[in-house]
Amino acid sequence: MPPKKAIAFGKIGSFGQLSISSNSQVSAKREDGGFGKFGKADEEFSAEPTADVERTMGFQGFGKNKVAPIKNFDLESLVEQSKQVARERNTLKVNEMVNSIEVEAAEDVIGPIPPPQATESSVKESEEGKVSSAQKKSSKMNTKTPSDDEDVDSSDSDDDETGTYIPAALEVNLNHGTKPVSALSVDHSGARLISGSVDYDVKLWDFAGMSSSLQSFRTIRPCESHPILDLHYSITGDAILIISGSAQAKVVDRDGYEKAECVKGDQYITDMARTKGHIASLVGGSWHPRDKQEFLTCSQDGTCRIWNVDDVKQHKGIMKSRSQSGLRAAPTSCNYSRDGNLIACACNDGSIQMWDHRRMFVNTSVLIRNAHQSGTETSSIVFAYDGRNVATRGGDSTLKLWDIRQPKSPVHSVGDLFSRFSMTNCAFSPNDQLLLTGTSFLKGESGGKVVFLDRNTFERVHEIDVPKAHVVRTLWHPKLNQIIVGAGDGNIHLYYDTAKSHNGAKLCLGKPKKIRPHEMMSTVRVITPHALPMFREDKPRSTRRAMEKARKDPLLSKQPDLPIGNKGSGGRVATSGSTLSSYIVRNLGIASRIEDEGNPREAILRHASAAAANPYWVSPAYSKTQPKPIWAPENNDGDEEPDAKKGKLN
Repeated sequence: MPPKKAIAFGKIGSFGQLSISSNSQVSAKREDGGFGKFGKADEEFSAEPTADVERTMGFQGFGKNKVAPIKNFDLESLVEQSKQVARERNTLKVNEMVNSIEVEAAEDVIGPIPPPQATESSVKESEEGKVSSAQKKSSKMNTKTPSDDEDVDSSDSDDDETGTYIPAALEVNLNHGTKPVSALSVDHSGARLISGSVDYDVKLWDFAGMSSSLQSFRTIRPCESHPILDLHYSITGDAILIISGSAQAKVVDRDGYEKAECVKGDQYITDMARTKGHIASLVGGSWHPRDKQEFLTCSQDGTCRIWNVDDVKQHKGIMKSRSQSGLRAAPTSCNYSRDGNLIACACNDGSIQMWDHRRMFVNTSVLIRNAHQSGTETSSIVFAYDGRNVATRGGDSTLKLWDIRQPKSPVHSVGDLFSRFSMTNCAFSPNDQLLLTGTSFLKGESGGKVVFLDRNTFERVHEIDVPKAHVVRTLWHPKLNQIIVGAGDGNIHLYYDTAKSHNGAKLCLGKPKKIRPHEMMSTVRVITPHALPMFREDKPRSTRRAMEKARKDPLLSKQPDLPIGNKGSGGRVATSGSTLSSYIVRNLGIASRIEDEGNPREAILRHASAAAANPYWVSPAYSKTQPKPIWAPENNDGDEEPDAKKGKLN
């Protein structure tokens, strides 16, 4: 009979080991040596099966059973702790209810809220605060008095809190040319600046690649002889919209290479909806703020058109601006709202018209009549960042702020903002708290100004003087926190702050100027003492002797031809330095001409014998009617008349 096998399972309760025999009987051995039987007692417990199990399971034994000590709980202390927690929670709830009641009572009372009652903790805190403030005052008395710089810093911090801080501590000037800068734009990342002028040129500036020499990396003339009126970067910065005085807008890539050009419409069609493009000069344009493929243009033909970059052979949508009498009103500027749902344009009749981009462009969604003086050019219309307000820069020297929810009257208006240019724009600050625009100077004034107005009150917060130049374009970039101004003298002014501004003009000022070494090709002299005379090189002489030798050579010195004397040379004749053929033609028949100058009758009769011998023209015609020619009698004095004529006259 085979031996019985046992498998150890572990410890259960107060039993030490469990074993299962081959006949499916379980026994448990206590640690004190006794057995607790579950079935039949199994007294045989061999070590060999246990070793097999340990080898199979990969560990030895299950350890000893350690009985945890019994904990003694103090019930009275636990009850007291629970009561204390309940009391604290009740006091917190009561305090919250009291505070809420006091706040409601304070809201019902008209007038200032009475100060809270002083408690012991508040009294201690106030006393500690007085002591600390006294210590600070004494320390300030012991140190030096604050300087002007500290006052400026404190004022700057106050401006930061109110949102009226203007980063105009430092200035950098870029030179575009000599004509007014009529267009400015910076991409959304703030890496590149593009400028346009009425001198037909467009310049591209790269802040990261530009050194302290402040030179543009490319200059293009995209529209031939048309002034540049407006420039805009797309939302992604990979395309640039160029609005010029022509009827066709152009789109170039980031490096200035042309990508697309809008088609021109048929000027003989009166219905502008049936033409594929504009038929008159452009006045403004803008990129869609959300779609990089769509842009907007407006023209003097009385329409605003939406285009797609991929298909510029025909407009995508058209809006016709009408005056109050129903006639055509020419737009002067146009723009998208910040979310792209509204399209706004200002017209020369003083009206502001807006269409909903999500609907058909049949009727206007917002219409403001007589927003500005009729007959003037409203040069700019721009939406605030919150989308509720619209600012317009009128040609009547005014700047107005409108609420599109209540467009009957302007929210604020300010005058005395004279401008000589139809491209003068206005812009919002990045925090929507300020409005800025440029002015031109009159006779007797020192220069133009950049005027900053508070959006809520329309009070003049700050002014930046631009000496001896008109201010045409203004731009406040939100990412760079820098103000860019295009002036009438061809300069671009960049205003920034070292602490509050980022990149932009700060990148190029720290770089040294790039000095390009001049390309010089040095001549190497090869010494060949045994060369033939025809291949031997002359020894280098002094520069003076080389110049004297070159002076004698007419080719090296580029000596002009000397006048010819009595004799000709080199195919040139002595008479007036002309060629031989011209000399022959000029002197051909001079001798015969000199002989005929005496008596023309004799010069003609000299050919009579040849004509009689070989008649061809005259003689055959008169051979029958007048066979014998009749000649007039000779008269030595050519002034006297024949006798026959005298008789007729008498």
